[in-house]
Amino acid sequence: MDTKQLIKQIEDLRKSRVITYLTSDRQGPVNARIAMDIIPIISKQLRSIGKTENIDLFLYSSGGDTMVPWRLVSMIREYCDKFSVLIPYKSHSAATMIALGADEIVMSDLSELSPIDPSTANIFNPQDPKNPQNRIPISTEDLMAYRDLAKDKFGIKDDAELAKIFMKFVEANPQIHPLALGNVNRTHNLIRILAKRLLKSHKSPMKDEEIEKIVDYFTEKLYSHQYFIGRKEAKEDLGVKTVIFADENLAKAMTDLYEEYVKEMELGILWNPENELGQNAVQNKKDYKIAFIESRDMSNRFELTIDYKKQQTNIVQQTPQGPIQVPQEQVVFRIISQGWK
Repeated sequence: MDTKQLIKQIEDLRKSRVITYLTSDRQGPVNARIAMDIIPIISKQLRSIGKTENIDLFLYSSGGDTMVPWRLVSMIREYCDKFSVLIPYKSHSAATMIALGADEIVMSDLSELSPIDPSTANIFNPQDPKNPQNRIPISTEDLMAYRDLAKDKFGIKDDAELAKIFMKFVEANPQIHPLALGNVNRTHNLIRILAKRLLKSHKSPMKDEEIEKIVDYFTEKLYSHQYFIGRKEAKEDLGVKTVIFADENLAKAMTDLYEEYVKEMELGILWNPENELGQNAVQNKKDYKIAFIESRDMSNRFELTIDYKKQQTNIVQQTPQGPIQVPQEQVVFRIISQGWK
């Protein structure tokens, strides 16, 4: 079955209208992140569906812009009485935030959430020594862990001593600008505020202490952004009572739909310029689908076109007589078009 038929199958099982949103998590240039450009596209999908009782967002993503979840969730809620998120596999970071805003988080045994502690990178972050054009991201959790190390492990309580500890950031090489630390703190506070607002948006109100516990876990107490959370842990240990275990039929339908998108986006296939060029080819142009937004009535996809070309470049090699330039074939690539269609 194609994606439209599989979407209809889930709608019949769930008595809902389904919108899918998936972003590629392949390496290299053929990946996509949650971004604000989806808002007008999903708005168009919602207007096509009209106001209805139940809307399910079928969501797969490794994350992205943390400003998107509140805007997206609040918009979807204008069109339904109950909003649910169906997670076929990965819903990490910003995708987890979207899920926390749902009345139901429908998960199979494969589904996973993640912490929502972001890394920040702005003009005040230290330069990457390997690439001076880039800035090194600073994890909010790393900064909080450094503070906890000083206070809890080393027992430093005096304000003056703590100030000296934080001066180490300024003295570091590469240096960490104080405004970069201010940005980390601002982002950390903002994520907590957004997470609370998302949890408070539920149709059935949650107690303040329950919300506080969930926000603490997802922003601070899991200690690694690579800590992935299954449905049992999310519901029983972290207190996310909105988690629903998909039954066998629904879990299969979710997996079947996800696997169709795996084929479309070539998820799991290693991106390598030499392989993309093809054997014995000098130049090649390839199209990629790296994000989808679909319902049973409408389809949108983000497409990327990359031009690959084999060319000779001179590589510097050291010899006993000194450095010499050795010609070597190399595959170069450039993106020639991209956008939603």
